Amino acid sequence: MYQFMEDPMAKQELADRVRVRLTGLPVSEQKMFGGICFMLNGNMLVGASPRGLMVRVGKEADGAALARPHARPMQQGGRTMPGYINVDNEGVATDRNLQAWLDMATAFVSTLPAKDKKAPPPGRGAKPATRTGRRPA
Repeated sequence: MYQFMEDPMAKQELADRVRVRLTGLPVSEQKMFGGICFMLNGNMLVGASPRGLMVRVGKEADGAALARPHARPMQQGGRTMPGYINVDNEGVATDRNLQAWLDMATAFVSTLPAKDKKAPPPGRGAKPATRTGRRPA
């Protein structure tokens, strides 16, 4: 089984490096998967976590991405997530390697239609109180 070491500072440092390289793109940030995900036009692009970089490459590019050093399939809830790759911190230690992964993700995600920001589904917010807290007389 694969073992990794989590470095709490690595998430922020990696997020800062990613943020600089994505300047100029319509990118937003969202906390997700224990890290910071970067969304391009509302679609998940990459995520920085203590374990490294999560990269969305698309199902067709899985094989090529997994052949690169320090890459492994993304696992979520015990399931492999096709089209998503995790890259260990060692695999994005250099600016050149980080940029190559960002380019791969951007090439795929830029082909996806932009997502409109949706309102939260009903029933997901604070609900009005139905009990008064008093006992019936």
